[in-house]
Amino acid sequence: MNHNPVIAIVIPCYNEEEALPISANTLLALLDRMAAEELISPHSYIMCSNDGSRDATWDVITKLHLRDSRIKGVSLAHNRGHQYALLAGLMEVRDKCDAAISIDADLQDDPEAIIEMVKQFRAGKEIVYGVRSSRRTDTWFKRTTAHAFYDLQKRMGLDTVYDHADYRLMSNRALDLLSEYGESNLFLRGIVPQIGLDTAIVTYQRHERVAGESKYPLAKMLSFSIDGITSFSAKPIRFIFATGVILLFIDIIVAIYVMTSYFTHNTYSGWTSLMISVWFLGSLILIGIGIVGEYVGKIFNEVKNRPRYAIKDKLWD
Repeated sequence: MNHNPVIAIVIPCYNEEEALPISANTLLALLDRMAAEELISPHSYIMCSNDGSRDATWDVITKLHLRDSRIKGVSLAHNRGHQYALLAGLMEVRDKCDAAISIDADLQDDPEAIIEMVKQFRAGKEIVYGVRSSRRTDTWFKRTTAHAFYDLQKRMGLDTVYDHADYRLMSNRALDLLSEYGESNLFLRGIVPQIGLDTAIVTYQRHERVAGESKYPLAKMLSFSIDGITSFSAKPIRFIFATGVILLFIDIIVAIYVMTSYFTHNTYSGWTSLMISVWFLGSLILIGIGIVGEYVGKIFNEVKNRPRYAIKDKLWD
C-alpha cells in the first residue's frame, strides 16, 4: 500500500462491562504504537457492537467514547447473538476504513497478532485469519470436543479454517463482498472462506479472559456447530437417505430369514427382537425427522426475509 491504512477494530459485546474497559485501553495503546511506527493511520479506531446487553455495557461504551472519540459504538435493539452483533459492527465500518479486524472483548485472542495481520494486509492479503497455535490452555474435554466439532464440520462439507474462531482481518473489498451474503442463518466462519480473495494465516497463543465469564458454554458451542453444519451442508439429509438404503437391505435379509424359518417350521417367539427392532427404527425415524425439521426451520427463517438486526443507537464523532 502507498498509504498508512485506516484500521477499524470491531468488538462484539454482550454483558462485557467488566472486560471492556480493560480491552479498550489495551487496544488503544496498540493502535497508538502501530500509528507511531507508521504501520497504520492515526485515524484508526475501535467499534464496539453492543448485542442488547443486559448489564451496563452500553453505558461503559458511552463513557469510553466521551473519553476518547476513537472508540465508536453501535447498539442493537435487542439481543441477536454474537454473529449478528459482529456483522452489524463490520457493516457499520466497511465504508469508513481500509480494513476491519474482529476480536472478542475478553482478549483471549492475543491482540499482538493484529500487528502481523496488518503487515500481511499491507503486503496485499485481503483476509487474514487468526489461528490458535495450540490448545494447551484448554481442558482435555474442551480440546477433544473442539477438535471433534472441526472434524465433523469438515466431513459435512464446511470450508472452515481449523482452530480459527472470529479473529480475522478483512479488507473493505472483502467486507463489501460479505455484505452481499444475505442469509438469516448467519455463520461467518463458513461464509468468509467462500469469499475467496488472497488470504493468509497468523498464529498466536490464546490467553485467559481479562475479566468476566465465558459466553459460550458447551451447550451453546454445540448449537453453534449444528447451525454451521445445517447452514452450509445437505450431507446430514443424504446421510439419512444412505442409512435408509442400508436398513432396506438389512430388512430384505431379515425377511428372507423369517420366511425361511416360517416354511421350515423353525419359528421362535420373537418378542425381544421385535421390541428392539421397533425401538431402533423408531429412534432412527425421529432422528431423521429432527434433522429434516432443522432444515425446514432454516428455510422458514430465510423465506421471511426479515432484517437480521435492528440498530437502536450509534456513537460516532
